[in-house]
Amino acid sequence: MRRGLVIVFTGDGKGKTTAALGTALRAWGHGMRVLIVQFIKSGRVETGECLAAARLGERFVIKTLGEGFVFEGEDVERHREAARRALETAREAVQSGEYDLVVLDEITHALKHGLITEEAVLALLAAKSLAVHLVLTGRDAPEAIVARADLVTEMRAVKHHYQRGVPAQKGIEY
Repeated sequence: MRRGLVIVFTGDGKGKTTAALGTALRAWGHGMRVLIVQFIKSGRVETGECLAAARLGERFVIKTLGEGFVFEGEDVERHREAARRALETAREAVQSGEYDLVVLDEITHALKHGLITEEAVLALLAAKSLAVHLVLTGRDAPEAIVARADLVTEMRAVKHHYQRGVPAQKGIEY
């Protein structure tokens, strides 16, 4: 009998979403049904993962529900509403039996900016079906979520091309 794991990819290094996408692709390859809920990314940017998902069929779904990155001093109400919708979508997904693996991409970014509460995320973890694998990504994962997880990997930044002024690259960052 499968036991659904809670997996966290966090840290200041690149690769959190990439690791989650790799896990999702592996699950899909084994016939599992996958949902990726993107908390921050918006549909205004065409990402490689969305282009790929369109080719993988109905067992690999990405719902891009964010409003883009949150910047200091910005009115966050539209971001907050988008994050609430994403959280509700995730809650339904982990209880529905429709998916075997659910990824909550950049959910800790939503937490850090106060778009959703830690209590709401912990309630989601507690409410998930025992069979569903759940992956959470983003920097600064709160200790309570780390404690609840079965697997936590922290990506550490050693060197990044941004530091040399090289912008985000298609196929690498998006």
